[in-house]
Amino acid sequence: MRQPSVGLHERNLALYEEEMDRRPKISNIINSFVNYENIPQHTQEEEERAAKKSQAQMGTLMGVYLPCLQNILGVILFIRLSWIVGAAGTLQSFFLVLIPCCTTLLTAISMSAIATNGVVPAGGSYFMISRALGPEFGGAVGVLFYLGTTFASAMYILGAIEILVVYIAPQISLFEDMTNNFRVYGTAVLIILLLLVFVGVKYVNKCALLFLGCVLISIGCIYIGFFIPTTVNYCNQETLEGDIALMADRITTDSGCSFEEPDGSLTPLGELFCTPPEEGTWRFLSVDSCLEYLNSSVVGQENAIPGILGGVFTENVGAQYRDAGETVKGEKAIGNQVFADIETSFTILLAIFFPSVTGIMAGSNRSGDLKDAQNSIPKGTIGAILTTSFIYLSSVVLFGSTVTGVVLRDKFGDSIGGKLIAAEVAFPTEWVVLIGSFLSTVGAGLQSLTGAPRLLQAIAKDNLIPFLSVFARGSATGEPTTALILTGFISWIGILIASLDSVAPIITMFFLMCYMFVNLACALQTLLNAPNWRPRFKYYHWILSFLGMLLCVAIMFISSWYYALVAMAIAAGIYKYIEYQGAEKEWGDGLRGLSLQAARFSLLKLEEGPPHTKNWRPQILVLCKLNDDLTPQFHQLLTFASQLKAGKGLTIVASVLEGNYNERIADAQAAQQSLKKVMKEEKVKGFSQVLVAQNRIDGLSSCVQMGGLGGLKHNTVVLAWPHEWRQSTDDKSWRAFLETVRIISASQNALLVAKNVMLFPSNNDKYEGTIDIWWIVHDGGMLMLLPFLLRQHKVWRNCKMRIFTVAQMEDNSVQIKKDLKTFLYHLRLEANIEVVELSDVDISAYTYERTMRMEQRTEMLRQMKLTKKESLREAQALFDHHHHSSPSFQRASLNRQASEVSAFDLAVMEVDDSAATAKPSLDSIDEDGPVNHMQEKTDNGPQVTPIEEEDETKEENGNGQTRQQKSEQFQNLMNLQPSQSNVMRMHTAVRLNEIIVERSHEAKLVILNLPGPPKMAKAEQHYMEYLEVLTEGLERVLMVRGGGREVITIYS
Repeated sequence: MRQPSVGLHERNLALYEEEMDRRPKISNIINSFVNYENIPQHTQEEEERAAKKSQAQMGTLMGVYLPCLQNILGVILFIRLSWIVGAAGTLQSFFLVLIPCCTTLLTAISMSAIATNGVVPAGGSYFMISRALGPEFGGAVGVLFYLGTTFASAMYILGAIEILVVYIAPQISLFEDMTNNFRVYGTAVLIILLLLVFVGVKYVNKCALLFLGCVLISIGCIYIGFFIPTTVNYCNQETLEGDIALMADRITTDSGCSFEEPDGSLTPLGELFCTPPEEGTWRFLSVDSCLEYLNSSVVGQENAIPGILGGVFTENVGAQYRDAGETVKGEKAIGNQVFADIETSFTILLAIFFPSVTGIMAGSNRSGDLKDAQNSIPKGTIGAILTTSFIYLSSVVLFGSTVTGVVLRDKFGDSIGGKLIAAEVAFPTEWVVLIGSFLSTVGAGLQSLTGAPRLLQAIAKDNLIPFLSVFARGSATGEPTTALILTGFISWIGILIASLDSVAPIITMFFLMCYMFVNLACALQTLLNAPNWRPRFKYYHWILSFLGMLLCVAIMFISSWYYALVAMAIAAGIYKYIEYQGAEKEWGDGLRGLSLQAARFSLLKLEEGPPHTKNWRPQILVLCKLNDDLTPQFHQLLTFASQLKAGKGLTIVASVLEGNYNERIADAQAAQQSLKKVMKEEKVKGFSQVLVAQNRIDGLSSCVQMGGLGGLKHNTVVLAWPHEWRQSTDDKSWRAFLETVRIISASQNALLVAKNVMLFPSNNDKYEGTIDIWWIVHDGGMLMLLPFLLRQHKVWRNCKMRIFTVAQMEDNSVQIKKDLKTFLYHLRLEANIEVVELSDVDISAYTYERTMRMEQRTEMLRQMKLTKKESLREAQALFDHHHHSSPSFQRASLNRQASEVSAFDLAVMEVDDSAATAKPSLDSIDEDGPVNHMQEKTDNGPQVTPIEEEDETKEENGNGQTRQQKSEQFQNLMNLQPSQSNVMRMHTAVRLNEIIVERSHEAKLVILNLPGPPKMAKAEQHYMEYLEVLTEGLERVLMVRGGGREVITIYS
């Protein structure tokens, strides 16, 4: 029986062979699914993509955790945190730091959900938001994120210049006004950094670890210094209003930190206080009042860093906010007292501190370089935020416990000789922190200048904002040269501001806008519950995302309401520029007019094109057959639709009545009311329609073609298997089903055929067990998506997924299983996987006989065109012939119900044993179809036993045939030999049914590919038989045929 000339897939999967060019075997295509390229084609040159792919081996530590640490820990920690603690006090400072940390933690949770919802291409927050909320929001937020990153480079450069000119080398100062020094040196440093980025970006990335090492070493030295007492003296003036630090200048030094000489005369310091100014008002009315002030205060040397045991924690708990020029609240500075250079308050300090917790996107920006981005981004980012939050919060407490309050409030360290407080605390020497903080700050600025132009180039290449298209061009090596020039110019504007404290709130606004949209994207995706929303990161909730969004908005307006309005105006302007050009406004009356306008606008938007794969969800059209009393025949079909949709998307329930519309309009209305009633009972949220047509097939075709409105159309059709097609001599039932399958395939809709739909669960049931998917050919991923959607409903929630795929003997089953696991991992689906090998076994006698029975039945109906009564009589005659002439060869159908066996099945159920042993080989079978082999009649030829006593001489039927002629036709049917192609298809159905029943007979639902309908009309009834054989012995079956497009994706 086994023939080498027959291909393996023709023998084992012949039922699917006609469409394997468009719907390939899983064993052939699964490898291409996992060998994806996770860099968008438009963002990288070919050589750069190849290099990126080869470098995509970074783990959580090197790829996410350490880069996030480097970007979060920065200049604010070294040069502003101690001042914030001194001004706000330990208690308020703790909450001032905790609020931004909580905001970034909630944002990181939302970002982790988005980043693990598929493969995230390189591009960070811009790509995540634009792909989650659409191009309008993506473009607006992308520009804001770009501006924030660019201004951050200016902040880092200003911080580096402050460390250099104020603390490391004050002698290089060119101007007495420090802001001019910042502008000049900042411009010089900016030009140097731009040149470095232009000529050697790869070296910038290699130096990242060096800069990070400087940060960590500096922080480590500061922490050690917190627990080691350090003697740093300063001159302190105790007044009735509070302690005031005096500048450690030459006058204070020469005076020995005293107002009076031993002889009672004033020291130079005392004279400085009691000499009226040449311009402006003097605090004292006379010199005598000044002397009284000096006598009432005590001035002397004190240790600025007494240590943890110095007892300064309690005095630093409360806040000491001041206006500009004040020493303590309400007192203007005189003499050489240290004063506040800017107004301080909780909100102002919050805006200044917030940029120090940004940088959480560093890991997602490197997603293209990560070995496992879905695992590394959440762990690395959240781990880095928790680590840095601990560092910041503990530093607040430790600074407040070791340094006196007046010195903490001295922003530039004037009271201790122009020294950096964090450096003075550090062990063993201040130079570790000074050099480390300077290098790390320069490195952070370099990283910002490297990343910002690439972000702008990505936005320009997406062509969302036409006037930015010029920045899409790059150099010969792909470097964003033009974008780098614009980035340098914007950064230079930030440097000209020449104040870190003024630049920081601007950065705060831009980053808060970005974080707000990340949280909004996660909250909306969670609430909409799109089929593609399957984050591997499970510890998220829309409430957390909503809380993070509210915190972002609150911090924006608390910090600076006018900056917040400007940032929102920029975002709104870009959004409208992208999305709302020339949009028409038509306001009706009241809320109904607004609702109609919104619906119209949404429908018109849907008309612009088909949804992206990640936004695809089944919009269902249920074709429901009606009983004679105009009620749905299978209400379980509607129940299944409601379980599949879970209240989301579009559901249309349609039925067809045959006849004239004018005559059956009342029936149509009654049927529609009946549909609505059942839909309400089964909790189906959707629309119903009843169509009256002269022909049922034409009516079904109209429903498939015309259902829906505009872009809001169905993409999936659900119908029930015609379970009584065998019992009926009328071919209308199965022919209507087959034509409907063809129409649905032609319309490129997905098709779901529920077999044994009477056994499907109600909404009150709760199943525990498995949903088995038999993935034989690929048709867009519907088989992967459906069980995920079903498991969102309480009925199927406790069921586990099992995926089976079929491999041939020549396939590498181990590799196929490995590729399947990788593919499912990227799809964020959890399922047990099993690869079933179909061995090339001989075609069984049962398969051969089953095929022959099928062809005999088809040929009988085709030739004789009998009525139901005549069919039963002639079938009984053929049955009696076999019963009296030979022993029977019996092979019981798997769990076939007796009620499903028709008279035609009985007519060919028992066949001569000799037929199994004497049938020809496959080479002798006609490939074009059934052939009648006439044999000579003998004296012992077959005799037909009549059912009724009739005249056997000349009785004719409706076709003018005598009983003798009909007996000869039955004899020919008995000797008919099946065609090779039919045997092969039946072999596929039998073999697949055997393995499916063996492994999935206890499954709560079996989902498998529906083979394509036959192209030739003579094979239509065979097709129905193949599907019957394929699904025998299974309790609940869902046969699925995709619509010709991908419906599931590994990308976010």
